[in-house]
Order: sequence, then structure tokens, then C-alpha cells
Amino acid sequence: MKEKFIKSTIILIIGGLITKILGIVNKVIMTRLLKTEGVGLYMLILPTFTLFINLASFGFPIAVSKLVAEDDKNNKKLIFSVIPFSLLINVILIILIMIFAPFLSHYLLKEDKVYYAIIAISLVIPFTSISAILRSYFFGKEKMFPHVISNVIEDIARLVLIIVGIPIFLEYGIEYAVFFLVASNVISELASILILFLFLPKNFKLKRNDIKPSKIYLKDSLEISVPTTISRLIGSFTYFLEPIILTSILLYTGYTRSYITTEYGVISGYVMPIILLPSFFSNAISQALLPIVSKSYKKKNYKYTKKKIKQAISISLAIGILFTISFITIPDVILKLIYNTTEGSTYLKFFAPICLLQYIVSPLSMSLDAMGKSKDNLIVTIVISIIRTVALPLFALLKIGMWALIISTSINIIVDTLMSLKRVKIALSDVN
Repeated sequence: MKEKFIKSTIILIIGGLITKILGIVNKVIMTRLLKTEGVGLYMLILPTFTLFINLASFGFPIAVSKLVAEDDKNNKKLIFSVIPFSLLINVILIILIMIFAPFLSHYLLKEDKVYYAIIAISLVIPFTSISAILRSYFFGKEKMFPHVISNVIEDIARLVLIIVGIPIFLEYGIEYAVFFLVASNVISELASILILFLFLPKNFKLKRNDIKPSKIYLKDSLEISVPTTISRLIGSFTYFLEPIILTSILLYTGYTRSYITTEYGVISGYVMPIILLPSFFSNAISQALLPIVSKSYKKKNYKYTKKKIKQAISISLAIGILFTISFITIPDVILKLIYNTTEGSTYLKFFAPICLLQYIVSPLSMSLDAMGKSKDNLIVTIVISIIRTVALPLFALLKIGMWALIISTSINIIVDTLMSLKRVKIALSDVN
């Protein structure tokens, strides 16, 4: 089991690095083809795209991974219990997108050219949902290779589509090129789904009873997926409010719009992406941890569960410490190397040791999901969202500029980590 956990983690990290590289190549080619206006339009609808994908998946991937890992259900029946409900949610979202696309583009995003791209989102979400659910089955089985291969094929398919399709659609107008960029995810997700099917066992067969949905299985899935979805929505809404609150208060206290735009850009565009680099590793560790904790906790092997959680935290911290030391000692060098600037080095140096705690939040949060404590994650999210929303304007009123954001975010990370750690300890102490 120990070897399986390490092996799964290594596979996910290597696969993640490959997809990161492919993602960078995709972005470079997309940027060069779409130019500034096209990229601007795509970035404008990206938060909307991400929001609807999260709503469409409805937290089912985590639920399915956990339930499959517990190995006490008919997995085929579980998948066919979840997918119809997921598709029903997708149909509702598709209808809402179709109805509100004009309003979203014209009044909220204030850019009519993204109308077709918003419509394209409705075409994509059913495929992303099914793909995510199928991947979660393999996660639950502790088979990480299908996930990695499907991701790589998906990115390669997207790359080919971008190179071939964008120049064709650009002839009709930039809005149609952005529409194609979003809609191309249908084909790339289909490619991913087909690859996942290839990894099914050779003796895989479906019986009539397997495809008959189970209310009990759906109920078990919803107990995990609903709190997970609500947590993500609360988190997304909190971050949506962040620039609005910050800008309003700082303007009120006398800071110029130019200062706010520049400094917020430095923090969100330079500092945060660098700070979150180690999270890539902790997320891979967390994904590998989920099925192992789910299985051991279900079998009441609590000693082993504790051991695996401690191991995941230790590895995340070890990786995080290496990055943190470099962030503190040579922030200028790192910023210069990556962004060709030294702006934000003071923020980076201050923020780095606090964000060391952030790197263990993912394993802790995933452990709670694995132990069936998704409601605890929801409680943590609600508390830290309230703290962040209250702390940000309070510190902004102290006329400390963008340090209000840094300090309020730091408090948020500390509370998040301590609460998650306490919840995990309670979950394990209650069963001893």
C-alpha cells in the first residue's frame, strides 16, 4: 500500500508536468493566433466557463472516487446512478446558459462579442462532466495511468484543433474564433473519454441490473457532492468579491485607481502564481491519498489512515519548504527569471512562510472528503470566507494599501489550515 501511494503520487506528478508543458504550448500558440483582442475575449469568459464546469460536475468526481475506493458497491451501478443525475443538472444549466447568454455578454461582461463563446460553454459541459466521472472511477481504483494518458491526449487534441481551427474561424471574425476555442473542448473531451474506455478491463460487461440507477447509491454520492459543490461556490463567490471590495475601499481611503490596478496586478499576476507553484505537488499527493484513506477508513484501519495522512502532509511540507526557502532568500531572482521583473519581491518574501501552511490544506481537505466529512470542509469554507470578507475591508481602511490583501489572505490561510487540521484530528479521535 505504501508503494502504491508513492507510485500513484509519482505518476500524477509526472503526468501533471507533461500536461503543464502542453498547456503552456497551447497558451503560446493560442496567444499568437488570437492576438491581444482574442485573448482578452477568452480571458473575459474564462471565469464564467470555470464556474459552469464546476456546477456541471456537481462534486461527483470526488464522491465517485471515494465510493469506488471503499469497494463495497457495484461500481457499474454507481456510475450509472450518478451520470443520469449529472446529465439532468447539465440540461438545466444548458437551458439557463441559452436563456441568459445575451444578458451575461451584454450587461455583466459588457462585451457582445463573447455571446457565441458563452453558447459554446453549453455544448462543452456535458462532456466535461462525463469525462470527470469516468476519471474518478479510475482514481478510486488507484489506477492513475488512465487519468494521465487521457489528460495528455486531451491536451494534444486541443493543440491540434487550435492550430487547424482558429485560422479558419478567424476569417469569419474574432468572436467566431473564440467560440471555436471554447467549443473545441467537445472534441478534446471526447478524445479523453474514448481513451478512458480503452482502459476498461477486457472482460468488462454490462448487465441489465448494472445500468439501473440506484437511489441509495445516488443518495450516498449526493451526501459528498452537495457540500463539495457548495464549498466551491462559496469560495468562488468570495474571490469574485475580493477585487470589488478592495478597489472600493482603497479608492475611498485616497489611493488612485492606477496604484490599485498596478499593485493588484503584481500580486495576482506575479506573486500568487509563484506562491502556488508547490500546490501542484500537494494536489497530486492529495489525489493519490483519496482512495487510500477512503479504503482504510472504511475498513476501520484507523492507525493506517493516520499514517497515510501524516505521510502526505510530510511530503507536501518537505516540497513546500524547499520552495519557501528560495522564495525568501532569492525572490528577486525568481521574479526576474520567470517574469523579467522584480516587482512584488517584498510581498513574496513576506507571504512565502505563511503559504507553507497552504501546501498542507489540500491533503487535509481531501482526507476529510475521503473519511466522509465533506460537511466539515463546507463549515471551514464558510468560516474562512466570512473572515476574508470581513478582514479585507477592515485592513483596507487602515490605509496600508495592498498590504490589506496580503494580511487578510495570510489570516485566511492560517485559519483554514488550523481548522482543517483540527477537523481531521476530531474525525480520527472520534473513532478511537
